[in-house]
Amino acid sequence: MAATSLSSKLSGLARLLVQEKLLTEDEANAIQTQANTLKNSFITQVIQSKKLSAMKIAEVASTAFGLPLFDLNALSPDHKSAKSIDFKLMQNSRIMALQSRGNSLFVAISDPTNMHALDDVQFQVGMALSPIVVEDDKLGKWIDKIAESQDTSYMPTDDDFELDIQSPEAASAEADSQAEVEDAPVVKYIQKILLDAINQGASDIHFEPYEKFYRIRYRIDGILREIGQPPLAIKEKMASRIKVISSLDIAEKRIPQDGRMKLKLSATRNIDFRVSTLPLINGEKIVMRILDPSSATLGIEALGYEPEQKEALLSAVSRPYGLVLVTGPTGSGKTVSLYTCLNILNNPKVNISTAEDPAEIPLPGINQVNVNDKQGLTFAAALKSFLRQDPDIIMIGEIRDLETADMAIKAASTGHMVLSTLHTNDAPSTLTRLMNMGVAPFNIASAVSLITAQRLARKLCKNCKIPLNVPHEALLGVGFNESDLDGSWQLYGPNEDGCELCNSGYKGRVGIYQVMPVSDEMSRIIMKNGTAHDIADQAKREGIKDLRQSGLLKVKQGLTSIAEVEAVTNE
Repeated sequence: MAATSLSSKLSGLARLLVQEKLLTEDEANAIQTQANTLKNSFITQVIQSKKLSAMKIAEVASTAFGLPLFDLNALSPDHKSAKSIDFKLMQNSRIMALQSRGNSLFVAISDPTNMHALDDVQFQVGMALSPIVVEDDKLGKWIDKIAESQDTSYMPTDDDFELDIQSPEAASAEADSQAEVEDAPVVKYIQKILLDAINQGASDIHFEPYEKFYRIRYRIDGILREIGQPPLAIKEKMASRIKVISSLDIAEKRIPQDGRMKLKLSATRNIDFRVSTLPLINGEKIVMRILDPSSATLGIEALGYEPEQKEALLSAVSRPYGLVLVTGPTGSGKTVSLYTCLNILNNPKVNISTAEDPAEIPLPGINQVNVNDKQGLTFAAALKSFLRQDPDIIMIGEIRDLETADMAIKAASTGHMVLSTLHTNDAPSTLTRLMNMGVAPFNIASAVSLITAQRLARKLCKNCKIPLNVPHEALLGVGFNESDLDGSWQLYGPNEDGCELCNSGYKGRVGIYQVMPVSDEMSRIIMKNGTAHDIADQAKREGIKDLRQSGLLKVKQGLTSIAEVEAVTNE
């Protein structure tokens, strides 16, 4: 009973720190008594007693209340003041306005348990409050600074964001001037966006301006997720900063632009970003593709090929000549598959050249060329030059037209290994696509050695996936055979609420492949102008799994769900 009586005298924050076992009840009671005697707040007295740091208290409060944590050092020191919270109320409540958005006011507070103070501020400003937890000592310094400036109120507005733009020529300026640039809030915010995207495994970042809001989204495991809505007024400054570091023309806002930038994470790891701008009616949309060089060196085992598929692919690319095609929609992992094959083939005994639009990941030991249609350096032109450079292996980013297709076929037929991509739905339709482009059936039959069609499906989170019981008839309906349903495996699905590792029930992606070597019988079908259905029927007779069958095999292995397989192999 005594313990209960003691706890009832403590403030909300004191009780929280006791519950988290950061203070004993006796310590909390003593500190609170000192605070009352000295007319300090409890949190200030805790920090002065050196029992806990301001940062530790802020972290605990942020976690306990589910509120964002913000470092006030990120604010520019020359923020302007605007009328919002009465100065005396700001001092008494230790609440500082940060920014308004619509009818909502974002406020900095070090003690979110102080509900009376929040109610007083909300009544005074007449706006809904969105509390953000900050460190108490930094909050005190800001309030003191406002007092010294003799302002009666303070609220940073959208216009307070200052961006120090450097030209590419100024990149090697002195260290002190560079430090000033790094202190700019927008610069720090963009850097945080980039680092968070890398840490969360995003493949793309979308910066999207609209009439009444500005949105940032990550593409994680193939799905776009909104991660923030910064102030609309900084959209131009965000775009300008990204264009500067990507060596783009910041004055040109009427036409799309493409660029690149590099983020150095450590002495041994750099991340490249491919940047694309697009003028919209409300500003410039920017999409940044994250290019991690480590993805090109994962090894073929990490891509998800089944043993027989891996054997067929390695056998085809190890031949001295022939054309190997990788097909699939945008974002299906074709480039990673090609780079993996190139890494396997890359050694001092061979000359490898690639033509890409653009070259996504630098590969040491490989001659990479960026095509430039405006300057006349097309895929076909690059391929013609390669053939005069004594090549052994050639990679063409994409076969888009008859001229490129003819050149690739000719190179593959004259003693060169050629790898390339096409946008087709599956492996059999790739052969008919080449015929429709105008390539002679004889050339296709003699040159193409293997075709891989692929998709990427989200992997079930190993930590929270759940077993499912699905009716026998439903499993047959999605493509399983009677022989598959022998009770030797367990069907799993995603936990829709996710866990601390995934948040969605899925974590990462796995490849689903149809690997089709072009057999003699397929060549005869091509020579007779056979259709994609004829080739697919022959592939089935030869035991080649189509995309749906390969996906269902991943379901049997517990790697993904039926819903994912149906989504990416919808026929």
